[in-house]
Amino acid sequence: MTHPPLGEMLATLRDTTPLVHCMTNYVAMNSTANLLLATGASPAMLHAPEEVAEFTAIAGALSINIGTISSSWAASMALAARAANETGTPWVLDPVAVGATSFRQQVCTELLTHQPTVIRANASEVMALAGLASQGRGVDATATTEDAAQAAIDLARQQRCIVAMTGETDFITDGTHHYRLTGGHSMMPRVTTLGCGLSALVAGFVAANRDDPLAATLAALACFSIAGSRAGQQASGPGSFQVALLDALYSLTTDDLSSLSQLEALHAV
Repeated sequence: MTHPPLGEMLATLRDTTPLVHCMTNYVAMNSTANLLLATGASPAMLHAPEEVAEFTAIAGALSINIGTISSSWAASMALAARAANETGTPWVLDPVAVGATSFRQQVCTELLTHQPTVIRANASEVMALAGLASQGRGVDATATTEDAAQAAIDLARQQRCIVAMTGETDFITDGTHHYRLTGGHSMMPRVTTLGCGLSALVAGFVAANRDDPLAATLAALACFSIAGSRAGQQASGPGSFQVALLDALYSLTTDDLSSLSQLEALHAV
């Protein structure tokens, strides 16, 4: 599969300034909004059940993060996801700690019925979701990295979506085409909500590049990886890293994204 240059995806995002409806957790709201603004998208944070469906229909994309889930937010998220599915609005699911409690599993089982465009999660979350989607047992504590990659492929095929499994190395698949992305910096796990913000950034890229959500997802992750690497070279600790990351995202060029991304297409897993 031939993708447009990743830099072209960033240029389109900045040209169109897509509106991203972010239903994210309390901890992540401010940092997520700033991350989107620094890259070139426009964030909105709405959770009220009276308006989420209406707003989702006019947004460029929806991002749902269940980090600080409650019953009322779960209901609102289901309304928004349903609206996204019905209106053809792309949406991203970030199933934070889905394997931790039965309530989170119940919420994600409902959300999966509304066909997310992209699932952005870590390896344990991907495996938990794959178990839910196949009505299996969920996470196996003895699972290997290879098992997680296969779970990502299975989940992408089950849901007919893109799965972006992020960590020290990222694995991205649509069930047929698979990619590995390296980069970033070891300080990134020391700053909370970066993964939450990344999910919203994926939504922004997909909103701006609807014709190729896989390439858009790759571009979003590549942006984050390159910016994280640059921020780490400048920062003296987590506090300065967070500021440097925003500056790095803001100053990224299309040439940077096309030439510096450490992306590898995989022929087999």
